[in-house]
Amino acid sequence: MRIFTYLRRHRLFVIPFTLCLSGVLFLANGITLSFPAAADSQRPAATVTRSTLAVTEDVRKTILENGLTVLTKEVHTAPVVSVQVWYKVGSRNEAPGVNGIAHQLEHMLFKGTTTRPIQFGRLFSALGSESNAFTSFDQTAYFGTVERNKLKALLELEADRMQNALINDEQLASEKRVVISELQGYENSPTYRLDRAVRRAAFPNSPYGLPVGGTKADVEKFTAEKVRDYYNRFYSPDNATLIVVGDFDTAPTLKAVEEVFGKVPDRVKEQGAGSREQRPLAFPPCDGGKLCERAAGSRELAAARSNSKPIVLNEPGAAATLQVVYPLPDANHPDVPALDAMDYILTEGRSSRLYQSLVESGLASAAGGGTANMMAGGWYELSATAAPGQELDKIDTVQEQAIADLRTQGVTPEELNRAKAQLRSTVILSNRDISSQATQLGYSQTTSGDYRYIDRYLAALERVTVDDVKRVANTYLATEKRSVGKFEPTQIAGQPGGAGAAGSGQTAESFNLGPPVDPAEVAKYLPPVDVAATPKARRLPEEFTLDNGLQVLLLPDSSTPTVTLSGYIKAGTEFDPNQSGGLASMTADNLMNGTKSKDALQLAKTLEDRGASLGFSANREGVEIAGYSLKTDLPVVIQTMADVVQNATFPDRELELSRQRALTKLKLDLDNPGRVAQRKFQQTIYPANHPFHTFPTKESLQSINRQEVVKFYQTHYRPDQTILTLLGDFDPKAVRSLLSQQVGNWKATGKPPTVAYPSVSLPPKIEQFNPIMPGKTQSITFMGYRGIDRKDPRYYTSLVLNQILGGDTLSSRLGTEIRDRQGLTYGIYSGFQAGRHAGPFLIQMQTDPGDAQKAIASTRKLLQQIQTQGFKPEEVQAAKRSLTSSYTVSLASPDALASTILMNAVFGLGEEELRDFPQKIQAVTLEKVNLAAKELLQPDKLAIVTAGPGSATAQGK
Repeated sequence: MRIFTYLRRHRLFVIPFTLCLSGVLFLANGITLSFPAAADSQRPAATVTRSTLAVTEDVRKTILENGLTVLTKEVHTAPVVSVQVWYKVGSRNEAPGVNGIAHQLEHMLFKGTTTRPIQFGRLFSALGSESNAFTSFDQTAYFGTVERNKLKALLELEADRMQNALINDEQLASEKRVVISELQGYENSPTYRLDRAVRRAAFPNSPYGLPVGGTKADVEKFTAEKVRDYYNRFYSPDNATLIVVGDFDTAPTLKAVEEVFGKVPDRVKEQGAGSREQRPLAFPPCDGGKLCERAAGSRELAAARSNSKPIVLNEPGAAATLQVVYPLPDANHPDVPALDAMDYILTEGRSSRLYQSLVESGLASAAGGGTANMMAGGWYELSATAAPGQELDKIDTVQEQAIADLRTQGVTPEELNRAKAQLRSTVILSNRDISSQATQLGYSQTTSGDYRYIDRYLAALERVTVDDVKRVANTYLATEKRSVGKFEPTQIAGQPGGAGAAGSGQTAESFNLGPPVDPAEVAKYLPPVDVAATPKARRLPEEFTLDNGLQVLLLPDSSTPTVTLSGYIKAGTEFDPNQSGGLASMTADNLMNGTKSKDALQLAKTLEDRGASLGFSANREGVEIAGYSLKTDLPVVIQTMADVVQNATFPDRELELSRQRALTKLKLDLDNPGRVAQRKFQQTIYPANHPFHTFPTKESLQSINRQEVVKFYQTHYRPDQTILTLLGDFDPKAVRSLLSQQVGNWKATGKPPTVAYPSVSLPPKIEQFNPIMPGKTQSITFMGYRGIDRKDPRYYTSLVLNQILGGDTLSSRLGTEIRDRQGLTYGIYSGFQAGRHAGPFLIQMQTDPGDAQKAIASTRKLLQQIQTQGFKPEEVQAAKRSLTSSYTVSLASPDALASTILMNAVFGLGEEELRDFPQKIQAVTLEKVNLAAKELLQPDKLAIVTAGPGSATAQGK
């Protein structure tokens, strides 16, 4: 599971500090869509005030006799269905001593049931389901998206674990190690530790001040009896909401729901499982003693806290950080729409007040904020990362002045209209795919008590005035109400290569691997799947090329009034000279800083006034273009994109601010074990003259000048090196005409630039490195070697191979052995990073420092076993079914579909690849997979990098 803050957009609902099983980020945490709840959520829809966008117009609410709330919504845009079950239980139902038990219970719900004693991740993988779960303050939710013929199977699995979870001492002991590994991984982040301390000070008497995942001390004390008690109290139909959204017929689906869930008993009522308290459980105030330390689970609360005295953490880290928290009302308070508008005026986008006063002034390298309104309260959080040489006290003073100006002078109609446009756009863009629509319904129903929350929010937002924004700022942002935290690094931890020396990496552990999971065992517990209907032929994009060589792919889709622009320019970091690492990224980062006709702020307002967005980011092989807008604003996005790729001016002042932000990012990267391990790993497997070897350094970033940036831009930003994909609600003829008008005259001279890629050999033997990073609690290991490129004839075979090996941490061989059986890691994954050139084959894991060498040795032994023994036919068939099913599911997301179309073009695969991919996977045979295992898995030629605090075993190598 994973914690992350709620401060970044696109923001649709707030589930702050969410923990998500298997390490997959699920929620782009969002705005609190709040307003007074309806007196009767069952009243006819015609009586509900609606905006022009009715997100919940087609939702049907049903309540079963056992109390289960069922929300169904037919969406026939793709042949998939999303199933989610939300329980009203989270860390708000905890107290010191049992902090984290809801999160621990969530993990246990994947360990199997009394009727299906098998890791549920394997069952979900067999269905090709994109399944996961999260725990937050107010809710725990389980979600999966499958092909429509597998809907009932997914319902049966969720109903099974609602009533029959297998929670015993053996399973709990293994999963507690995994949870502790997860929690210790968060401790690597100074911002996590700071956030925990500030919220604990802001909410000393409430579980909203506790970390969602709990503390190591509390987790170690959990017993199977305690976890079962929480399960029996909270996992009951009358405390749950089932959401089904997608391609189904309502009547037969409700009949299936009644058959599957109707027989699940209300445990609290029938078994007397204990009271279910939904109000936050108050506990004694934090006084700086043992209770305080245990509640926060960290060393930063060694003294008494008060809102008037800032919390200061002096610990190893990279960049000074400021965090401020103000208490806010609960989700159903009528002030929340105005609070969201206030937040957007302060923090959303380049035109926002705090971005202008902190980032554009050069005081901070980053600044942001976000509201969090939940069942029983909430908060507003502001954060800023100091730019090099800047002091947090000055940042705090400037931020406080900006808030004081808002309180005394209010906001302008222009600012409010911009915030409303951004909020409306956020809602629409965040409801494009069925999984997001289901999540919105789950959040609305469980938090506000009314699934129509979002529609009434949009109507309430329209009524917000400039006076409302000024009033809520004065009500909630008073200086005396805030809690302040400052992280002041005592040293810059993490250097490329670290303090650990290289060694052979040979380990002496002696242990036995567990037996591979028998596919027949999985099939035995898998619910029946309906016969699949003959799939409709997938629509292919229209492709054309302008006279200047710019390639365009268009796929109209009128299911939502939105458009996604995805683009790719062959101007990535592969072109960085060795002495100028960071040049490609700095060029891309500065494209939006001004053109011949508009300065940076004018460019930003052009988009932000409409709630549209456009960004450029450089990766190894190219620059990605990402644009989003409502359909009416697509011309503005295209015009802005065309302007910056042809007419960027790279002003000196903006370039210098960008350099300072890049230097801060570099410091943060070198304080992140994952980034340090990745950098050392990549520089180990690729030689110094290889484009994949170069990374930015402090010296290279400081040396890049404007002339180099302009030359790079003029050399590499060319129409014949650019591909654009548009997906959404548009007229292809009109878009083609607009593109011809806007970029048709974009010219390039001479031949496109090229870069030499030298051949790369595998390491002759194990090469192991252990960068030591003081102040960290968990180690991150990267292991692998040079892999294959996208056009390698073994590519599809490698996908099947990897799906079995480590494509999913809950169902793969690596996950089964290293995570489930041995409990050594929170997450372990493998993959072939196959691009235009041969990227690495990589296995990544997070472990306790003392477990790193054992996990590495176990992984190597598993690779040896697979290389010599191969796979079973049933494993290959199961992997192929999972891959083809998940492919269909993934393409139900507009973003994923646009990205797939774009990258197929980048790799020169042709538009038919979109349709032919499943057939190419099905053509893979057992013989091909086992041959690929012998050729592509090399357990004795690994580069292994483990970055972290080190251990007695690791430090000697």
